[in-house]
Amino acid sequence: MDKHYETVFILTPVLSDEQAKEAAKKFKKTITDLGGKVINEENWGLKKLAYPIQKKTTGFYHLMEFNSSSIDIVSQLEVAYKRDERVLRFLTVVLDKHAIAYSTKRRGRIADGKTKKKENASA
Repeated sequence: MDKHYETVFILTPVLSDEQAKEAAKKFKKTITDLGGKVINEENWGLKKLAYPIQKKTTGFYHLMEFNSSSIDIVSQLEVAYKRDERVLRFLTVVLDKHAIAYSTKRRGRIADGKTKKKENASA
């Protein structure tokens, strides 16, 4: 049975936008190579950290939701995070049915917000 996961990772702020996108693409490929299917991907951009990490006060936040039936996908993904020096912090969690429902609802609101912004820009 497939489990639904959500992973958030913070990349070092010394990267350019292109380098941050390339790192996110690498982790997305890691998930798909391990048999997972990426459902949603969000780039939250450069945000202030709650406390300094490695003497840095900001970081590029990225969220990915994925499904997988593999038991060790999380451990292998976290090894990939630990090996990459661009990653400051990461967290991967299994979502229960309530979190999945909330996530689906949130994605719908985000999509509605983007379409409304496009409509307002064209008007």
